Amino acid sequence: MTEALFPWIGSSQAPRGGGFQVEPFAPAAGLANPHAQTLAAIPLARGRGVKFQRTRIDTPDGDFLDIDVATVAGVDLPAAAPLALLLHGLEGSARRPYALEMYRQLARRGIRGVGMNFRSCSGEINRTARSYHAGATEDVALVHAWLDSRFPGVAKGMAGFSLGGNMLLKYLGERGGELAIRLRAAAAISPPFDLTMNHETLNQGWNRRYVASFLGSIQAKLRAKAELLRPLIDLERALAAQTLHELDEAMTAPLHGFADADDYYTRASARRYLPGIQVPTLILRAADDPLIAAADIPHDLLQLNGALLAAITPHGGHVGWIEGRPLAYRLWAQRQAAAFLAQYLG
Repeated sequence: MTEALFPWIGSSQAPRGGGFQVEPFAPAAGLANPHAQTLAAIPLARGRGVKFQRTRIDTPDGDFLDIDVATVAGVDLPAAAPLALLLHGLEGSARRPYALEMYRQLARRGIRGVGMNFRSCSGEINRTARSYHAGATEDVALVHAWLDSRFPGVAKGMAGFSLGGNMLLKYLGERGGELAIRLRAAAAISPPFDLTMNHETLNQGWNRRYVASFLGSIQAKLRAKAELLRPLIDLERALAAQTLHELDEAMTAPLHGFADADDYYTRASARRYLPGIQVPTLILRAADDPLIAAADIPHDLLQLNGALLAAITPHGGHVGWIEGRPLAYRLWAQRQAAAFLAQYLG
């Protein structure tokens, strides 16, 4: 049976999503478990035929950001093709499986995918002590400006996954009307809305295994920049952190100008920026997302802003949404996001 889908609709403004219809989602047989959805989506994402042209841009503070422009075999896009900038998740990159599938879905609809690698996430440690975090929208603004100069006159959209989804929603909301003329549409997939609430969710049950993986990756980078970081943070405390909250308290907050971890979570959470979004934006969340508490979904704010089209499915996991049958599985979220962007960029 096809699962119920709950998009927020109804407004005195123009129809949400310009009349876009989100397709129903039914989890593949045997994969309804949220962890199964989350983990099985990784090998199922299809990256075959996706290649990249990398460009490095310098930041005002002496660092760099690596940008990957994707090309998909069998799809020849003209120079004036619309493009969509992708923001990846925590300790991800522009070349993660979920991003590769997104590039393929975009290319099928005539849109060029461009991936932004956050600082230290491109495969090379960045030059400065600074890293990235869920609210680091100044780097997004820098890449957006570069795209405007590199691809002038080209219709542009954005898509963000997980932490990148939070970053995207914050970017859209804090800049409001300025982006309404520079960006035609956006899509956030599995974004957290309340970072304070969700750091507690990450400490529960199976989630500790995900956290251990995240911590291992981040702490390896801290060791690589140890001499640079030691005068600025409590490096030993950061390397001994057993939770993301402990790491954010020891590293993220002091390194990026926050009073503490709780101040970081409050100021960076997407929830507070939703009312300011004016760009048509699709938001996809699964109520059973194992990494993000369903209670953090701000139903009232999503309903009040007519620029937002939010689809909350009962199942789907975290950046999962696997549907279909064996040997014919499909990833629902990337298809919805690409179709939504194509409606506005096409």
